[in-house]
Amino acid sequence: MRLLDEQYTKTPFYGVLKMTEWLHRAGYAVNVKRVRRLLRKMGLMAIYPKPNLSKAHPEHQLYPYLLRGVTIERVGQVYSTDITYIRLRGGFIYLVAIIDWYSRYVVAWEISNSLEVDFCISCLEQALTVTKPEIFNSDQGSQFTSRVFTNILKEASIKISMDGRGRAFDNIWVERLWRTVKQEEVYLHDYSGVGEAVQSLKAYFEFYNHERLHQALNYATPAQIFFGGG
Repeated sequence: MRLLDEQYTKTPFYGVLKMTEWLHRAGYAVNVKRVRRLLRKMGLMAIYPKPNLSKAHPEHQLYPYLLRGVTIERVGQVYSTDITYIRLRGGFIYLVAIIDWYSRYVVAWEISNSLEVDFCISCLEQALTVTKPEIFNSDQGSQFTSRVFTNILKEASIKISMDGRGRAFDNIWVERLWRTVKQEEVYLHDYSGVGEAVQSLKAYFEFYNHERLHQALNYATPAQIFFGGG
């Protein structure tokens, strides 16, 4: 699972067959069925470059994608969220984050050992204490389509936008955030448990927001853009 996670970050376009062949060449005698099972357990959908950690709920209301063709030109115009898998020495946890599209600032994040909706709600509530976006974008996962989650957005008069099914790049800035977090933080450490992961991720997000220079931001930090208004 650790190897699959790292390789998925490098080559998210690899399907199950290519992942299996890659493991064979690395010296691991695994079959296609096992690779498929492990990818599903980790919540990775190998067909698209998009973690499939949140499953749609057939009874939840879905919302249209509002951002096609929209120019992102100011802080707070769009927040978006997603969930990713974080490995531990003896297991794994899930990380949810909310990012401001314009500044790339990570407004809030939370971890959980399950995919229940509670940690996503906690993350959203944290984010809304910072500032209220005009549009909130997510995938169609049950955590984000749940009535309790969408009601918080509606009560705050925030427009709800959801990625089209199978459209991996509708939420591209969170996808890029996950690759950065994994390559610069997660893969450089071997978290012994949840507590160590939380402390290390906390330090990393502080660095990411306030110290890490972004070429796309003219080498400013996300915090400089977010709090400076651009």
